[in-house]
Amino acid sequence: MNCRHCHSPLDLDFLDLGHAPPSNAYLDRSALNAPEKTFPLRVKVCRDCRLVQTEDYAGADELFSSDYAYFSSTSKGWLNHAARYAEMITARLGLDAQSQVIEVASNDGYLLRNFVSAGIPCLGIEPTDSTAKAAEALGIPVLHAFFGEALGRQLALEGKRADLICGNNVYAHVPDINDFTRGLAAVLKPGGVITLEFPHLMPLVAEAQFDTIYHEHFSYLSLKAVTRIFEAAGLRIFDLDHLPTHGGSLRIYGCHAEAGFATTPAVGACLKAEREAGLETDAYYTTFQQRAEAVKNSLLRFLLSAKSDGKTVAGYGAAAKGNTILNFAGVKPDLLPFICDAAEAKQGKFMPGSHIPILPPAALDENRPDYILILPWNIAGEVKAQLSHLADRGSRFVTVVPDLRIT
Repeated sequence: MNCRHCHSPLDLDFLDLGHAPPSNAYLDRSALNAPEKTFPLRVKVCRDCRLVQTEDYAGADELFSSDYAYFSSTSKGWLNHAARYAEMITARLGLDAQSQVIEVASNDGYLLRNFVSAGIPCLGIEPTDSTAKAAEALGIPVLHAFFGEALGRQLALEGKRADLICGNNVYAHVPDINDFTRGLAAVLKPGGVITLEFPHLMPLVAEAQFDTIYHEHFSYLSLKAVTRIFEAAGLRIFDLDHLPTHGGSLRIYGCHAEAGFATTPAVGACLKAEREAGLETDAYYTTFQQRAEAVKNSLLRFLLSAKSDGKTVAGYGAAAKGNTILNFAGVKPDLLPFICDAAEAKQGKFMPGSHIPILPPAALDENRPDYILILPWNIAGEVKAQLSHLADRGSRFVTVVPDLRIT
């Protein structure tokens, strides 16, 4: 395999998680006795541009199906994050009723609903019917399509070039990152702005966040790699924000290379931090496998010890990252009998690979487990606040990334 961006040979290993099903391919009961498709989940590093990327096995059409079960609005914290962003960017760019906002991977309308409320014209682009229909129910116009250069050029010809293009947690999900980025350039107005939010490679490595690696994430992004990808498409990164979301993310601000936005010191500071951390050296990547295995082993020791001691454990949050760690560790219902999730689209289904049943949160009140394993550790604070009444009754919370913590 060659690098998806610069086409250099890929011969530096980062992580091998064995075989796993797509992390959002939740199962109906009728599918439990049928064959289940799995793919190798291996990650390589390009020695040239330093793009970290999964090997090519699963196609986007196999990962983002019409019944895709991730709905962004399930998390109140994420809704608040989106509302704050919309207020900030509207003021910063002076957006109004004459502006055009395009969101790529608009999901269920969690973000664009804020622009609709403000009377700012917007368009969502979303390939999964289930989430797109939820957005349309909110009055948001949505194109049911995957985004790329051809669609960007088509929209430009139709007079729908954007003052603002936003994409939250989509850049890592695109199999052809060059085509996607050229699409951004094609549909962006000469003086327009792109903002993309994505998990930053530095905290992923520093905190052993290997469970954020799954087939739907084709790339794991540093600012160095994204800068090169943008430059190849005629774009330039002129500012960035560091965000706490998803364990540590970047929000980059991009524009056409010749646009008049001054580049802020934050860009150079981040590139310098990456160099000083060692991102440009092979050694930075070669110890990640053993660190992931240490996290996996600590989870297994905890679950086996709890069962031996007669303690009950339930999971909370049927998140994709949870599927990564459960399948890597080989956890089944004998060690984790059920997982609760607030998303109705997941309730009554089963986790891919592990076949652990997904129940409504009320099951925690009915069973009162000794331990609640929070799989989406990035929203552990929100989950603990929601389930504080269970802590008052004696339940304890457990997270395993970057290390095992019981509170």
